[in-house]
Amino acid sequence: MLAGMDPLLHELPYVFMHEDRWTDFSIELSGMFASMHEEEGTTYVFALDQEWEMAEGLPRFARITLQVHSDLEGVGLTAAVSSALAEAGISCNVIAAFHHDHLFVPWDRRLEAMAILKQLANDAGR
Repeated sequence: MLAGMDPLLHELPYVFMHEDRWTDFSIELSGMFASMHEEEGTTYVFALDQEWEMAEGLPRFARITLQVHSDLEGVGLTAAVSSALAEAGISCNVIAAFHHDHLFVPWDRRLEAMAILKQLANDAGR
């Protein structure tokens, strides 16, 4: 899977927002990428195509999609990717969906993260 992950960097920054910040119910939900329900409340992940007051002060993340069809029962992809990024001091939050894994890295380190992921894929393909 590593050799074929073909990382794709999305253009917009993303924010993770807890439901207690959700104050403007007029916002189009088309920008919502994901929601996760936990005991402490719901977290929403939004692509920011505009600045919102309720997202003020939240860190911005880049979304990188690993375009290989990942297996929800597969072993090692998340560990290899997160370890490679961690070695460079880049935090990585992973959302695994049915077909692909989506990585969220700090917005200002997105290009560095892409270079690391491409190198990891190249090394795995040898």
